[in-house]
Amino acid sequence: MVLNAQSSWYAWHGWNNRLFLVINHAGDNPVWNNAARLGTALGDHHLLPVYLGLMLTVSMRWPRLIPLRSVLIYAWANLLLFISIYTMLKPWADFPRPLSVFGPQWVHVLGEPKFTHSFPSGHAAFASVLATTLALSSPRPWGMVLALFAIWVAWSRIAVGAHFPADVVGGLIVGALCVLLAHVLSRFWIRRGKSA
Repeated sequence: MVLNAQSSWYAWHGWNNRLFLVINHAGDNPVWNNAARLGTALGDHHLLPVYLGLMLTVSMRWPRLIPLRSVLIYAWANLLLFISIYTMLKPWADFPRPLSVFGPQWVHVLGEPKFTHSFPSGHAAFASVLATTLALSSPRPWGMVLALFAIWVAWSRIAVGAHFPADVVGGLIVGALCVLLAHVLSRFWIRRGKSA
């Protein structure tokens, strides 16, 4: 069955739309707009090679800071994320983006206008994968910083007019689940390697 934007789990009894309008219209000044643009830029999946390269470099130099296993988990989680979001969830849900729902007069858009495949947010999911992967091997204070990074990216997607709150919450959850599954797969892989 194809879902639509009126599904209760997605619409939140109208709060999904209301929260979007509040967050999207909360600020329109250089600091707000630049923070939104930067959060969106840092959550772009095209940065995967950059983040992967930095993680690998730190892992080789300071393995206690980022274990090599975390780099493996990050790579696998992104593969799972790509499969789950871009080949399954976005085409399956096919929810309209805020610009399609409200029209250009109601949506404060920063960047390229988007109209389809709103759920889940790929940027929020990508940020969640990075934050969750590093949080699993980092001390608690760093985990809080990483969580704030993922929340910033998620907020930015609403602020630039690209996603509803349900989209970014869904993205954060999907990203974290991909990391947990990659974590389980890495344990199985390491166990098999030891027994071989």
